[in-house]
Amino acid sequence: MDKTQDAFRTIGEVAEELDLPQHVLRFWETKFNQIRPVKRVGGRRYYRPEDVQLVAAIRILLYSEGYTIRGVQRILKEQGAKALIAASRANGRGLPPPRADDLDQAEASEVSLTDSSMADEALAEPPVDASGETSVTRLSPQDRHRLEAILVELAEGARILEDARRM
Repeated sequence: MDKTQDAFRTIGEVAEELDLPQHVLRFWETKFNQIRPVKRVGGRRYYRPEDVQLVAAIRILLYSEGYTIRGVQRILKEQGAKALIAASRANGRGLPPPRADDLDQAEASEVSLTDSSMADEALAEPPVDASGETSVTRLSPQDRHRLEAILVELAEGARILEDARRM
């Protein structure tokens, strides 16, 4: 049985509807204080329709438009959740032009390459095939989504480890 448009949804339902892992939704709750699902006894989350719309708008900016978390936070701070939702429905019209630090480049505060060999590898020239041509393969949106989910998971793990070290 399908729910009405105004019904509250569980984290599993939202994750399925927006094709996001549940841990990403939980992580975004820590990064975007505008996402405030109702928490019932036992900690079960129920997302209101406006929460689902906001998460969908954030997903579009992060995954389709290439914004960073910090860039979306800036837009939410400057324009608010309703403006972000409206702009996402209008294919980004109404959003301020992104600043250089708003676009998807490695966010130093969230992911740092501490191992020098990893840093060297990440900064190396793209691979060259036998003909001398640069062989760079573009990621499909699905692969990019998977890698972004892994990156979120790694960043959350790093945060948990850092919190544990402080204790």
